[in-house]
Amino acid sequence: MTAPAISVRNLRKSFGDFEAVKGVSFEVATGEVFGFLGPNGAGKTTTINMLCTLTKPTSGHAEVAGFDVVTARDDVRRHIGLVFQDQTLDGYLSAEQNLRLHAELYGVESKVVKPRMEQVLRMVGLWERRDSQVLTFSGGMRRRLEIARGLMHSPRVLFLDEPTIGLDPQTRASIWGYIRQLQQSEEITIFMTTHYMDEAEFCGRIAIMDGGEIVALDTPRALKEAVGADRIRIETADDERAIAALGERFGLEATVSEGAVSFAVAEGEEFVPRLFAELDVPIKAVNLSRPTLDDVFMSHTGSTIRDAEESAAKNKNRAVMQAMAGRR
Repeated sequence: MTAPAISVRNLRKSFGDFEAVKGVSFEVATGEVFGFLGPNGAGKTTTINMLCTLTKPTSGHAEVAGFDVVTARDDVRRHIGLVFQDQTLDGYLSAEQNLRLHAELYGVESKVVKPRMEQVLRMVGLWERRDSQVLTFSGGMRRRLEIARGLMHSPRVLFLDEPTIGLDPQTRASIWGYIRQLQQSEEITIFMTTHYMDEAEFCGRIAIMDGGEIVALDTPRALKEAVGADRIRIETADDERAIAALGERFGLEATVSEGAVSFAVAEGEEFVPRLFAELDVPIKAVNLSRPTLDDVFMSHTGSTIRDAEESAAKNKNRAVMQAMAGRR
């Protein structure tokens, strides 16, 4: 059997008293597209940083491309490509110059550089712009160039940390077209993080992460099928009263999520008429949806990814304000 491209056992990372990653364990098969789905602050980037040897684990064990991330850091780095969330290209250099610099840093043989550069630039549709300064590129073009750069040294595993963050939907779809193409042509293992639900659907398997822990791991289809129930969201004149009435009348557990009362129920289409007839709280609007990955996240954590991100942002801002107040 082929050895896994990534093997992780009880990996942990603490920063002082704060435990960012809390003992995660998983494997990624060779050639797989594997995704980490979760809100900002869930521990996704910290996990990637440990797997890419940018951060040393507090405890646990991890191997990438068959090499230990602590004791064989140089070997790991030679066999991986990494596309960061933030841009790391030199805007004053041309696309070709950026790739040549990367090839030199990774010790790519000089005779291989030119044909490899043409190959990866054509793959991401930038060969005709190879002599242009990067500062003239759009955000989507820069992201495609970063992916090409990550492929220059023919890595066995490519890490993509939020590869389409900040891009418009059309450009995001274009980037994913290139990612699928390179996965097939390069026979490479891809490990990516995202908080976009539609992107997670492209992965063979996804691990849903929250609060530094993996709360679910399977194929997108299996995760959604496990939820089973439909999701109903209603807008009412009195959300608290509606939540109480749903519990008393129907035995349903409901929460306020993204400005509406949300709950899960089997056979949603049949339940909606009963809802209007029997709920003694006026309903302004109703929305019915089949299980999504956001429903999977909610079933395991009690909130949507958007709510979790807003909560994390508020906590971060509160901590900053408290720190500033303490300096006065």
